[in-house]
Amino acid sequence: MKLEVKENYLYMNNTPFFWLGDTAWLLFEKLNLHEAKLYLDNRKNLGFNVIQCVLLHTYKDGFSCAGKSPLQKGYWEEVQKVVEYAKHLGLVMGILPAWGAMVKNDILNEQNIDSYAEFLNRIFKPFDNIVWILGGDIRGDEYFPLYDHFGKKLKELDSTRLITFHPFGRTGSYQWFKDCSWIDFHMFQSGHRRYDQVKLNAWDDKLNQEDVFGEDNYKYVIKNKSIIPVKPCLDGEPSYEGILQGLHDNTQPYWQDYDVRRYAYWSVLEGACGFTYGNNAIMQFYRTGEEGSYGVREDWLEALDMPGGKQMQYLKDVMLSIDFTKGAACPEIVINQKSHYEHISVFKSKDFILCYDYLGKEFSLNLNEYKKTKLTGFWMNPENGKRYDFGKIEGKDKITVKPQRREASNDWLLLLVAE
Repeated sequence: MKLEVKENYLYMNNTPFFWLGDTAWLLFEKLNLHEAKLYLDNRKNLGFNVIQCVLLHTYKDGFSCAGKSPLQKGYWEEVQKVVEYAKHLGLVMGILPAWGAMVKNDILNEQNIDSYAEFLNRIFKPFDNIVWILGGDIRGDEYFPLYDHFGKKLKELDSTRLITFHPFGRTGSYQWFKDCSWIDFHMFQSGHRRYDQVKLNAWDDKLNQEDVFGEDNYKYVIKNKSIIPVKPCLDGEPSYEGILQGLHDNTQPYWQDYDVRRYAYWSVLEGACGFTYGNNAIMQFYRTGEEGSYGVREDWLEALDMPGGKQMQYLKDVMLSIDFTKGAACPEIVINQKSHYEHISVFKSKDFILCYDYLGKEFSLNLNEYKKTKLTGFWMNPENGKRYDFGKIEGKDKITVKPQRREASNDWLLLLVAE
């Protein structure tokens, strides 16, 4: 299961790999082996191929505040069994060695970072299905020497494992580690705030206001691709399904499946190498009756069936049906391109055009470069993956399209494929 970087995308065994991640931060701490297998089976069946989780999350005096502790007998052996089962299913484990709070609280520091890296390399040596994700909701500039050393040490111990960094909300790893040879691809966290929630006077406000894009997560991809050297990137934490908008105010509405779809299609059609979905109940493996976070309502077992998680596979299926490594973002072929929710994402090559229309409104395309190409068109409903014939296009330098109206949400993907 060798993952590697070629140009701006990820490959597995020399085949393009579309990263479709699920957020399972507290998997190792809160689930027993039986529950972990149940969860992994579910995600495998829904088309996910990467599971993001944390080894050390929130501890007080070395013991977990959430569940199992790494100091307890059998913890690491059970972690190995979970990773082994994931490998059996063909799943990649995107593992954070320690959440950012462990660094902030000086539990992981310059004195023990080398020994921890050596320990990790030793116990995970048998597994080739691991990607290291450093960070964990933390700014890289605050602890740059530590993370830079950690990345170098892990790469020195095993140069075959890919490494990235999960940053603080509304930032990207490219802001601090662009010149670091150990980072193989970048992650950004577009976060959980609406356009009008830039400043909430909450703990997760940014230290400064560089690159504030609101819900326009595709702009992080644009920013990433302006950084030299250019490396693959993806949204490693967009708004989670079933989480409060802005996180902190229980009077606010919750992010829904159609919101998550918008983040996914916008970023991928801008050229991201994949996407990570998240669900509020699943990321913390909330059990009914516990004290939960961010307004969580569903038990994690119930949340396995929430619609957004089921719908991510349709995006992956579309991308794997085309040679997406040859594509590039081209929103400028939309005539009178608009902003915010009316933005139309476009990803194209000489052989295909994909257009994502979040509101399902009429839009026009400049097809002058395809005037001599025969195109066959389909509308795809991102809720269920069903395709509807659009017809054939030939000899036209412009078309105007409008999908049919659905009831609750009305986002659509237009596929135009060269014959």
